[in-house]
Amino acid sequence: MQIANILQSIWFWILLIIIGVLIRDIFIQKSHTITHNFPLVGHFRYWLEQIGPELRQYIVANNREELPFNRQERSWIYASSKNENNLQGFGTDQDFNTPGYIFIKNAMMGYNPPANHSSKKNPGIIPANKVIGLYHKRKRPYRPYSVVNISGMSYGSLSAKAIEALNKGAKIAGCFHNTGEGSLSPYHQFGADVVLNIGTAYFGVRELDGTFSMKKLIQKVEENPQLRAIELKLSQGAKPGKGGMLPASKINQEIAAIRNIPMGKDAMSPAFHAQFTNVSEMVDFIEAMANETGIPVGIKSAIGKLEQWEELAAHMAKTGKGPDFITIDGGEGGTGAAPHAFADHVSMPFTFAFAKIYQIFQRHDLTDKIYFIASGKLGFPEKALLAFAMGADSVNIARESMMSIGCIQAQKCHTNHCPTGIATSNKWLQSGIDVTLKSERFYRYHHTLVKEIGEITHACGYEHPSQMNMDDIELSMGDNNRTMTLAKAYGYHKTTIPYENFNTLIACPYLGGQDARNRLEIMAD
Repeated sequence: MQIANILQSIWFWILLIIIGVLIRDIFIQKSHTITHNFPLVGHFRYWLEQIGPELRQYIVANNREELPFNRQERSWIYASSKNENNLQGFGTDQDFNTPGYIFIKNAMMGYNPPANHSSKKNPGIIPANKVIGLYHKRKRPYRPYSVVNISGMSYGSLSAKAIEALNKGAKIAGCFHNTGEGSLSPYHQFGADVVLNIGTAYFGVRELDGTFSMKKLIQKVEENPQLRAIELKLSQGAKPGKGGMLPASKINQEIAAIRNIPMGKDAMSPAFHAQFTNVSEMVDFIEAMANETGIPVGIKSAIGKLEQWEELAAHMAKTGKGPDFITIDGGEGGTGAAPHAFADHVSMPFTFAFAKIYQIFQRHDLTDKIYFIASGKLGFPEKALLAFAMGADSVNIARESMMSIGCIQAQKCHTNHCPTGIATSNKWLQSGIDVTLKSERFYRYHHTLVKEIGEITHACGYEHPSQMNMDDIELSMGDNNRTMTLAKAYGYHKTTIPYENFNTLIACPYLGGQDARNRLEIMAD
């Protein structure tokens, strides 16, 4: 009898809720035509739409369909980061006739490292072939310990635990960690080399009114010896010419102190810099920061019009002054939030952008003097080697790094509801991140990526990826049974950079990654 009464009571409340929804849909709400015309059942349309991305990601799409990263790419990162089997059985499932498909040309007899080669001790280490800041005689030149490094991602855009995990992983791997324009936070300070990113809002090196403070920059560099270079951000691939905004609701006391911004107000990043308005003024600003801090200063930019790049190259060739490195960010690069039109249509993708900029500086005889960093979905061996063959000295990776510590490409970065706790300030969601475990996973992914870059380099007959050239890679021209070398496709051959041997790089007095080097020496002993 009691059970029957309970069931009657449940059905009564269900019926009451249904009647209430019907009344609301037909007579009260005015914003949704579907639920007005199809009360109650119309809600299923919105529920299905809400979970549509998940349905497509896990059920509908095949292994090679999704963007920005397909399931095959994500699976390789996940398996590499967990030290699991990342191999492929039965042969490739790729369509070799896809336009732009990358073919790396192996040598008949490759390079076989001797028994005492550094790659035998740790195949996950390849130092850069160039030294940043040496040509301009900076006080503290810098040779990155790794040709693969972490691209700019700010604390605030990423959670504290995510930044900490990446920095601790970078310390083990020996790569540098770019702060993003949110400035240096406590979570960037666990031992890895750090590149300080300075954007249009000058976060962390500004007065409260937003003006740049050289005094604060000098103080930050002096107090943090792990800062090895400064990156002046002109724009980024996902939203060039568009300023950012961190809403007041996400700004706590810690973020306000780090960025030197007031509480209770949205933190606005202007679209453009206030410290300079032309190429000459920008170079003067770069030189001032380099002279005052002693560390190399470079620029980061997405690529569109080329006139000002021509002007910059000519100015540098004439004066001997300018950026020590240039980070070229492809239009396919990532961001926490960007308008669709900016993300989809403004700025060139990496290969076109890099080819055009490299040739400009090559015509002015500067490509052997500037350090080139490539960025834009390059966290895979074949794509990184494409960048090296085109003239890049190292690659920066962002979203691939996030995936190595648990990102599932939910694409909720702009909502503050990232389910993995990586791109959110929500404390509960962050609590699922085990920093020790995730830092090890980033290290494993980085180690595997660098190791495979080295192995393919050796298969091509070289010791170092900087020796790759534009004739070593061919691109498919589609289903017409034709391929084309990078040199022919983009119309140039990269400048040959002198290379002695691996041991010379390791012995360099400007080499970074001190903690990783110490760890390797201890393991060797």
